[in-house]
Amino acid sequence: MRLSFNKQRNNRRFNYTPRYYKGKEETNPYAFENTFERYRDMPNKNDFGAHWREARNMSRNRGNKGLSPLLLMIIGLLVLAALYVLDFDLSIF
Repeated sequence: MRLSFNKQRNNRRFNYTPRYYKGKEETNPYAFENTFERYRDMPNKNDFGAHWREARNMSRNRGNKGLSPLLLMIIGLLVLAALYVLDFDLSIF
């Protein structure tokens, strides 16, 4: 076994939920499905890590990927301020 002293070890993820905890959302009791399939994608209500991971994934794939008018106005003002500071002369055009 090789030991590496400069490498940090990764913590194991521990997500304990008691057997009869009602934190998970209930589905149709008459549905014939596997118990593991039902709880695979549904995080606990007290599992903040899973909720944070889901929120990060949703914010990465936003629908408003275009440039907003406010952002374009701010960029334009910054460009004009930089040109003013550098004494750019528009008469050369």
